This record gives sequence, structure tokens and C-alpha cells, in this order.
Amino acid sequence: MRMNAPLPNATQLAAFDAEWQRLDFLVWCLSRNRHGESIDESEVARLRELQAQVVALREPGGLWEATLGFSLTPVEYDALACALAPDLEPRLGWAFQNLQAGSTQPWATRALIQELLALDVGQGELLRRALEPSAPLRRRRLLRMEQDDPYRPIVPEPWVIARLTGRPLDLPPPPGATAVEQTATWDDLVLPPSRLAMLREFLLWIQQRETVVGQWGGQSVGGPLALFAGPSGTGKTFAASVIATELGWRLYRIDLGRLVSKYVGETEENLNRLFDAAHGQPMVLQFDEADALFSKRGEVKEARDRYANMEVSHLLTRIEAHDGPCILTTNLRKQLDSAFTRRFQMVVEFPRPDAVSRTELWRRLLPPRAPVDPALDRRFLGNTVALTGGGIRNAALHAAYLAAGAGEAIGLAHIAHAVWRELAKEGREVNAQDLGALAAHLPPEVMDDD
Repeated sequence: MRMNAPLPNATQLAAFDAEWQRLDFLVWCLSRNRHGESIDESEVARLRELQAQVVALREPGGLWEATLGFSLTPVEYDALACALAPDLEPRLGWAFQNLQAGSTQPWATRALIQELLALDVGQGELLRRALEPSAPLRRRRLLRMEQDDPYRPIVPEPWVIARLTGRPLDLPPPPGATAVEQTATWDDLVLPPSRLAMLREFLLWIQQRETVVGQWGGQSVGGPLALFAGPSGTGKTFAASVIATELGWRLYRIDLGRLVSKYVGETEENLNRLFDAAHGQPMVLQFDEADALFSKRGEVKEARDRYANMEVSHLLTRIEAHDGPCILTTNLRKQLDSAFTRRFQMVVEFPRPDAVSRTELWRRLLPPRAPVDPALDRRFLGNTVALTGGGIRNAALHAAYLAAGAGEAIGLAHIAHAVWRELAKEGREVNAQDLGALAAHLPPEVMDDD
């Protein structure tokens, strides 16, 4: 799938009408044929006229390719149009249902498509091959079907409908997952250039899979799978959001507490439901606390005993077979067994920000339209207290609320107050020395309270 292909406008959508008019006419012809009625020359001429319009839509560089981002073969386009028809032209859904005796759903089957298009045995075999899991229609996640059965419905994937109509893609969260309502771009990340390069390389594993695997014959490894390692607040989830935003997909955080069970076999069943729902869908899965899953043998701590019975090999097998990116995050990479880390396509270390990065974070994270005291020097803040990016974000917002409450511009006293509160969250005793030169601006009553 080509990411971020342009959405069609209303005029372009109307141009697809030839596809549905052709199918509508073919449905009429099939009904006549089943009743032993012939089709006269004027009707054949109309069918040829519609066929010519459809061919024009499917030409290289035409509307279909511009919308999808790639081209298909004629039989693949036919299968795709039949699958899309019930969603985009509901009357065709009713027609398909009526043509399939005993059917309770509107989706066309391979048997109906073969009859509708009047395909002979050889052409029918081409259609069957076009619907195989390894063929472009399913490899590119355009269509899905339960198995190679000529009487099973062929259903379009939601992203294709969204792409053709311009509707927002609103997928339900997989079981045990929660949507991360955060969008971010590369410009929002404050990381060393080497780490940004690694994130972009991981993105290539997703964007270029069709080229490497589909066209060049490279080995398919599933996933891909990445490990984001580093202290809390260094931007691991933010980077995952950037990956998802770049793809135009949703990011889902997996709550292991909702998947892991003390009952034998139930954890595996929960994982199966998760991956079955997410397989091949335009989404990024983020598993937090990977150290709890992949700890070195014999080093499971009491606080993680509820994960001790998890079938790690089963999880790895499902991840490696999963068609879609998975990101595991950890604050404790040293706890991970090296045998597991070799299964990742990319391992990215997220360092604590240096003084230059902290300066940039203070510049970005103070509310952009807030009044700021001219004496507030971001470089001074970056050089003074070694907070993580998450800590700076919290302190910047806290300082803004303090200033707003006092009806003042954000100044060093508000920043010092906010940083003091942020350091106190770590559960250790905080003293003025922890603030360095910023301590001179700390309001006395704040220290008295603590």
C-alpha cells in the first residue's frame, strides 16, 4: 500500500460510476440469462460502451492507480470492484444477495463473480489465483476472505472504502488495546540524528515491504518488530505516534493487564483474539513494559509474577506472523534476554536529553502563545536541571498554570516552582541543590511546604 495517497474529490468519485453501472448492467444480463432470455445488439453495444469507460479508469496513471497508489491486473480490478460495490452502491449489494440463493449477506463470492463476468474455466482459475493470500489483492490488504472457497464472501478492507470515499477510517480497537489519541510529526521529535535515522529505517520496513518482498522476492519476516528502550519520559510513545502519523494509521497501546490471565491457556486465547482482530489492519501496536514479558530467565521480580506464566514463545510466534508493525517499549533493557532482542528488526535506544536537547524542549513545550518574561532564558533552563522530555513537558505546563493563576507572564519563579514539583514526583527527598542555579528563583514557601 502506498501511504498518504491523495484522497479523491467529489468529481473523481463520480467518475467511478462507470464501474458500478457496468456491474449493474452485468447483473441485469445475468438475470436475463438465468431466465433463458437473450440480449439484443443494442444492449451489447451499451455493455461495450461501459467496458470502454471502465478500461479508461484502469489505465496506467488513471483514476484507480492515482487513488490506490498502485495498479492491478484486469481480473484483480474486477474482483476489487465486485467487493466494493455493496458499500459504494448498495443496490448492487441487494442484487448480489438475490443472485446467491439462500445468502443472508450482500457480498459477492468467487462463484458469483465468475458467473457475472462469464469467465470460462481458465479465466476462473486466474480469478482464483488473484484471490490467494500471496496475491496482491490480499497481500496489499485490499480484500479479505476466510478461506479458498468459491462460496465464501469477499469483503473489502476498511481502508479501501475510506480511501475511495474520503471518509475517516474509524477502526474499533482490538481486544485489550486502547487508542493513543496523539498525533506527532518528525519535527516534534527531539532526538539525536542517529536515532531519527533508525526510526526512519524502521518505517522503510513497513513502506517498502511490497517492493522488497513482493517484487524482489525478499523473505517475509512479518511485523516488522521494533524495541524502543530508554528511561521513562524520553519519547518512546511519542516516537511511536510519529510512525503511526507518518503511515496515516492509528496507534494502539496494548494493556497487558487485560490480556494476561492466571488460568491456563486463557492468556494465549486473549493474544489470539488481539492479533486476529489486528492482522492486516492499518494500525500500529505498542506493547509497554517489554521487560516484564522478556525478562532473563530466573530474574522475574515479585511485582511481575503475574506475567511469569505467559507463553512468551506463543507471543513471539504471533508477533512474527502478524501482518503489521509492533513496537515494544522498555525502561529496563538490561532485563531483556539477548535471545529475544535478536528477533527485532530494529532496536532504538532513547537517551536522556543533553543540554542542547533540553533547551530545544523548553523552547517547544512552553505554550506558544503564553506571555513569557523576557528574562526567561531557555538555554539557562536547558543547562540547569537534567529533566527528561516528559519531565520538561509537565514542568512547562505546570509553570503555565501557575502564571495564569497569578495573572502574570511565565517567569523563572514559576519554572523553578514547577521543576521542584516535578522532581518531588520521583519519591525522593528534594533539596535546593537539585535545582542548581534555578534554586535562586524558587519561592521560599514552596520549600517550606516540602
